[in-house]
Amino acid sequence: MARLPRLTVPGYPHHLIQRGNNRQAIFSGSADYELLLALIEEHAKQHAVAVHGYVLMTNHFHLLATPETQEGIPQMMQAVGRRYVRYFNRKHARTGTLWEGRYRSTLIQAERHLLACMVYMDLNPVRASMVEDAGMYPWSSHHHYAGSRFDKLLTAHPIYWELGNTPFSREAAYRQLVHNGIGSQQEQALTHATLKGWALGEPDYIADLQRRTERRVLKTAPGRPRTREQAQS
Repeated sequence: MARLPRLTVPGYPHHLIQRGNNRQAIFSGSADYELLLALIEEHAKQHAVAVHGYVLMTNHFHLLATPETQEGIPQMMQAVGRRYVRYFNRKHARTGTLWEGRYRSTLIQAERHLLACMVYMDLNPVRASMVEDAGMYPWSSHHHYAGSRFDKLLTAHPIYWELGNTPFSREAAYRQLVHNGIGSQQEQALTHATLKGWALGEPDYIADLQRRTERRVLKTAPGRPRTREQAQS
């Protein structure tokens, strides 16, 4: 069966995961983390992608981003991936691939899942027993939204602005969200949707997405796929 193209729709938040090949480490020190973030910032601007959140783990990384164009995220990820691999291979005198195939991604309904996705990313190092608290991990967007560090890479999504009328109130509300965490069911839904490439949201959201793309946004039952006209009816 042919592999489906990635689901990419301008103006909608996307959750992305890029893993190291065979779960190998993709960072060897602070300079590597800093270089990858610099590359993401450079190419996000170049390809009109607003980055809302990130976490860089030892063998993979997550991004939460909204593109202005259909090709924005694919072009950004291709450029970042190629330049980082050249840097990493040259630095470590190695050859060959660094990534586990192509990055995984999907769209998430902002009103229902965006803040949960940000919390999910922030808590990755905690779930991995790397730190006891999200604020202790240096390589995530948590510090920006919790008010402990400004990060020029990031563009806050409008949903974050709804947390409060002042920076202090938004930061306090966001810290509380991270403290509360998310349930295992929502955590699994975010992971599964991204790895499988199926959109995550309520029926009206899914229907709206399907009207905007030829690519199926949800896994369908066996049989002939629905036409775009059928999906719109």
